[in-house]
Amino acid sequence: MSPKETTRTPDGGRSRLAGAFTPGRIGMILLAAITLVFIFENTREVRIRLLIPEVTMPLYLALLAAALLGAACGYYAAARRRK
Repeated sequence: MSPKETTRTPDGGRSRLAGAFTPGRIGMILLAAITLVFIFENTREVRIRLLIPEVTMPLYLALLAAALLGAACGYYAAARRRK
């Protein structure tokens, strides 16, 4: 199927899900699911030191915060590239 061809419904309209699940989106969904499983499997308490303060918190919260910060930085970089 070429990129210009579209999936049609029986009544001749374009399928809503035809463009929703591209290989890139499926890959990102799988990566997000694996990341969440990894984060929530690591639940022990850890000590984290950021410059001066030392905090004791569950590892999954630290991993989740790092993942969200990374996603925000990636989104920001992609948005700046589009301009």
